[in-house]
Amino acid sequence: MFKKILIANRGEIACRVIKTARKMGIKTVAVYSDADRNALHVRMADEAYHIGPSPANQSYIVIDKIMEAVKATGAEAVHPGYGFLSENSKFAQALAAAGVAFIGPPVGAIEKMGDKITSKKIAQEANVSTVLGHMGLIEDAEDAVKISNQVGYPVMIKASAGGGGKGMRIAWDDAGAREGFQSSKNEAANSFGDDRIFIEKFVTQPRHIEIQVLCDTHGNGIYLGERECSIQRRQQKVIEEAPSPFLDEATRKAMGEQSVALAQAVDYASAGTVEFIVDGDRNFYFLEMNTRLQVEHPVTELITGVDLVEQMIRVAYGEKLSMTQDDVTLTGWAMESRLYAEDPYRGFLPSIGRLTTYRPPSEVAAGPMVTNGKWQGDAAIGKHAVRNDTGVYDGGEISMYYDPMIAKLCTWAPTRAEAIEEMRHALDSFEVEGIGHNIPFLSAVYDHEKFMSGNMTTAFIEEEFPDGFDGVTLPDAALDRIGAAAVAMYRVCEIRRAQISGRMDNHEHVIGKDWTVTLSGRVLTAQVEADREGATVTIDGAAFRVEGNWTPGQSLAKLLVNGDPLVMKVALISAGFRVRYRGADLTVRVRTKRQAELAALMPEKLPPDTSKLLLCPMPGLIVKIDVNVGDEVHDGQILCTVEAMKMENNLRAEKKAIVTKINAVAGDSLAVDDVIMEFE
Repeated sequence: MFKKILIANRGEIACRVIKTARKMGIKTVAVYSDADRNALHVRMADEAYHIGPSPANQSYIVIDKIMEAVKATGAEAVHPGYGFLSENSKFAQALAAAGVAFIGPPVGAIEKMGDKITSKKIAQEANVSTVLGHMGLIEDAEDAVKISNQVGYPVMIKASAGGGGKGMRIAWDDAGAREGFQSSKNEAANSFGDDRIFIEKFVTQPRHIEIQVLCDTHGNGIYLGERECSIQRRQQKVIEEAPSPFLDEATRKAMGEQSVALAQAVDYASAGTVEFIVDGDRNFYFLEMNTRLQVEHPVTELITGVDLVEQMIRVAYGEKLSMTQDDVTLTGWAMESRLYAEDPYRGFLPSIGRLTTYRPPSEVAAGPMVTNGKWQGDAAIGKHAVRNDTGVYDGGEISMYYDPMIAKLCTWAPTRAEAIEEMRHALDSFEVEGIGHNIPFLSAVYDHEKFMSGNMTTAFIEEEFPDGFDGVTLPDAALDRIGAAAVAMYRVCEIRRAQISGRMDNHEHVIGKDWTVTLSGRVLTAQVEADREGATVTIDGAAFRVEGNWTPGQSLAKLLVNGDPLVMKVALISAGFRVRYRGADLTVRVRTKRQAELAALMPEKLPPDTSKLLLCPMPGLIVKIDVNVGDEVHDGQILCTVEAMKMENNLRAEKKAIVTKINAVAGDSLAVDDVIMEFE
């Protein structure tokens, strides 16, 4: 077995590979840019090697710099992770020329299947059903418009070397095709060093389902079930699960066998993923093959017990697969939530900065388990599992130069409903402060009726959140539970204050039993009776028994309300708490009756008027300014383009106006809410 491997990547996937290598007794080498000098993957590896400036196109995707690190450290093999150089055949060739093993597929397979255009042609030749499209390269924006009209709108404009939602745009008309072509081309060049673009028909109301394959260099190949990846935003996956709630066994078998056959047709060896679009009648169409490890591989590992990274390493070393298709058993259900550094309340724009708090829920190891290629059966199954793949830590920084992923939170349980419930509790317990993040949105999705039913398509977010995300309105029953918990907690705070002031001789008289709770526009009357084990809070005639060990200053309240768990993120504010729970962000005020009467008389504080300003919605780089002072702009017109975390974001006019002042030029780095331009 290899004695030392280098991971040509960063973040959570680098940490993930290091964990398996450590388990196998293999030493690891991390590479890092200026921005990643103090990154978690650098801390975890046995060695670390600096490869250059922060931008990926000056460090992580520069083959010569990675090869320099390989030579300097004496690594025998390289794992590329995903993204960056993972599907770059020139990189694999450079490693082969240096006598270093590539922990991935052969060069020929990468060239044939890693390229989206070539892979479609091969699939067509192999009689695999594919989505209609133009397989040639697109020369310019006008060529994109011409081809889009030939294919028929809507179309998907895609980077040939792309993945992870980068370099992908949906166009519904000629204007969208022009704009999408240029944005896709720019993103592809920045993310992959390859700006080739192609166009295919966009299938409306599809489901995105992919098959995990695993092949060795001895002609053996198996499939490890499927993953449902239909919950996407801007073609970037947000939630994945395994298995799919939509497939039946016959369709799963047909997709799996076809995927293995396609892989073996190009002499594939290693882990790979064949992606399909599946319609409402379970007809499936080949989309592309990712010749690398997928971001969402943990859900497959959780339902099969197979460590895919370990298998990749063993295949690269020349070993045969230790399992056959008959050994593969899908057990239970797994969910994966991608935690992104993006602000759902600002249109999911990237958010960077320091993680002032990063406390994920405790990991729980359970679920199926495979040893020496054999599934261990019911004896290896626990009640649930929680897994968090991450590349950050408390006090670390989220950089503007890379993908905004913070972590991949996964849960496993015997049934889909139980796996969803475990995920809800895990998200409730996940504390992230200092940056914007999408935990509230993820919580909202898991509570959505359509998601719970499994009846969703890739248009789920677009259809269910057409105006973006502005929080969740909780039902009255949930608000009553939160109100009761807030009263019990506030009473603890008041006792603490009374102890400090020396008023504890008769604290029940000092603190009182009658309170008014205001939250989410509701005013509740509450009475509290306390004992050593907890408190009984009566709200408008309904009794709630609240128990727990919460103390003032704790940011996570883990309570039982009438015997059922209630986990909330809380922060003390004047006369109450800021409470975050299941996608809702609430201000909960707990006051005496007289305090509530006086508070009702206070004037409402109005936010400042920013309607005549274009504010930078995220920290980022101004790529270009599309207007000049004196121009009249119209609703929807592009004003400028801001780049952050490898994604270009077009900022548009909200209404008709005249530009009176421009405060930025291309190349400027701006902070959140910096004024880009002014209007009249």
